[in-house]
Amino acid sequence: MLLVVGLGNPGREHEGQRHNVGFTVTGELRRRWGLPEPRARWNALWTRGVALGADVALLEPQTYMNLSGDAVQPAAAFLEVKPGDLVVVHDELDLRWKDVRLKVGGGHGGHNGLRSLIARVGTPDFVRVRVGVGRPPPGWDPARWVLSRFDPVDRAELPDVVARAADAVELVVTRGVAAAMSALHTKP
Repeated sequence: MLLVVGLGNPGREHEGQRHNVGFTVTGELRRRWGLPEPRARWNALWTRGVALGADVALLEPQTYMNLSGDAVQPAAAFLEVKPGDLVVVHDELDLRWKDVRLKVGGGHGGHNGLRSLIARVGTPDFVRVRVGVGRPPPGWDPARWVLSRFDPVDRAELPDVVARAADAVELVVTRGVAAAMSALHTKP
């Protein structure tokens, strides 16, 4: 079982914010994979099925970003998912807008959703699909930046970024993490 977690904040007021790009990617994967409508459990919305020949589950914590681990840990325990089979999709300030990168392990880098996950799961050794939202313009607080909505130009580019992040998850499913990282990070 592969558990793919999209990080974000629940509620309509947070739709379209940079911090919610994880939810957008899991929504794209659910559509691509034809999985059932999500249902509520573990303070999250989740669904499961078979995709690309693998047992998969998608999870969107509804605890707000800072408490994401409170939803992920009980789901991972119930589904008997090991940290290496946990894939977390999240926004990343330290990557330029539109960059998509894979990483295994590491610190939280100030990302409170990752901080909560590491604390509750008990290890940082899970797969991360990092979606670059870039650094805020001068004078902007980073917290305000990630909670702001994409401007019209970025919003027009968002579908391509989400598709590439979903492609990265699919590479992990079909080829494994090491091969996915090599394919994603190799320049043509």
